[in-house]
Amino acid sequence: MPAKGKHRRPKSARFTRSIAVASTGGAALALPLLGAAGAQAATPQSAPASVSNKAESVSQKAVESVPVAAEKKAATRTYEVKAGDSLSKIAGEQNVSGGWKKLYRDNRQVVGSDPGLIHPGQKLTIGKKAAAPSGANEAKAPKAAKAPQASAKKATPAKAAEAPSSSSGFTMPVEGATVSTPYRMSGGMWSSGYHTGVDFAAATGTSLKAVGAGTVVSAGWGGAYGNQVVIKLSDGHYAQYAHLSSLSVSQGQSVTAGQQVGLSGATGNVTGPHLHFEIRTTPDYGSDVDPLAFLRSNGVSV
Repeated sequence: MPAKGKHRRPKSARFTRSIAVASTGGAALALPLLGAAGAQAATPQSAPASVSNKAESVSQKAVESVPVAAEKKAATRTYEVKAGDSLSKIAGEQNVSGGWKKLYRDNRQVVGSDPGLIHPGQKLTIGKKAAAPSGANEAKAPKAAKAPQASAKKATPAKAAEAPSSSSGFTMPVEGATVSTPYRMSGGMWSSGYHTGVDFAAATGTSLKAVGAGTVVSAGWGGAYGNQVVIKLSDGHYAQYAHLSSLSVSQGQSVTAGQQVGLSGATGNVTGPHLHFEIRTTPDYGSDVDPLAFLRSNGVSV
C-alpha cells in the first residue's frame, strides 16, 4: 500500500506559474523602456507628399509671377503719332527708358533731323536699340531739355513798352542779338527740309519784345517748342517766340511794339538757350515766311 500522508503538489507547476508571472511582469516593465529606445532610434520621416507638392507649387508660381510689364517694356512695339503729341509726351506716356532723346535716336529716319517736328500718322518704334547718332546740330537729340510744365512760369511784370526802332511801329524781337541759325537753312537736319524760322543767340533771361502791336493768341507750353508766345500782329501776320524760360503775357492780351513778352531760355527740344523766332501767315506750323525780310520790309534794321 502506498504510504499514508498528504500528496504534495508538484513543484513544477509552481515553477511554471512563477515563470509566467515573472515573464508577464518583465514584459510589462520592459515595454516602456523598449518604447523609449524605439523613439530614440527612429529615423526622421520625410515630409508628406502633399507638403512637398505644395512647396513646389509655390516655387513654380513665384517663377510664373515675373511681372509681364517688364517684358512689355523690353519688347519692341509701334506707336502712331496723334495730334498734339511731342516726343517728350510720348516718351513719358510709353515709359521709354532714356526719355525722348532715346525715342528720337531710335526713330530719326521717321522723324527727320528736327525732333520738334513730328506729324500725326507717323509710326514710331518703341523699345529697339538706338543707332549711333551722326553729326552735331540743334536739330539732333538735344543734350538738355526741360520737362513739360503744367503751366508756364510767369516772368516779372513786363516793362513799359519801349519805343519801336522804326517809324512803321516795328522793332527787333531781341536787342543786339546775332543770328545763330538762318531762315530756310537746308539739309537733312529738318524733316521739312529747312529751318522754318531764325535763331537769335540769347542767354537765358534775355528780354524778348513784341515786334509789333497785336494780340496774344497763344502763351504756354508748345511741346518741342517749349514755352512759347504767338502774337497776331496788326497787319495779320503771326509772330512766334519759342524756348522761353518764362512768359510775361497771357492769351488774349493786347501788346504794343517793344513790350516784353517773355524771357529767353532753353525749354523744349534744344541744345542751349536761344530765341527761335518765326513770322507766319497763320498761327500754325508750315505757314512761315522769311522773318528777317518781314522786319526789313517794316523798316527794322537787321
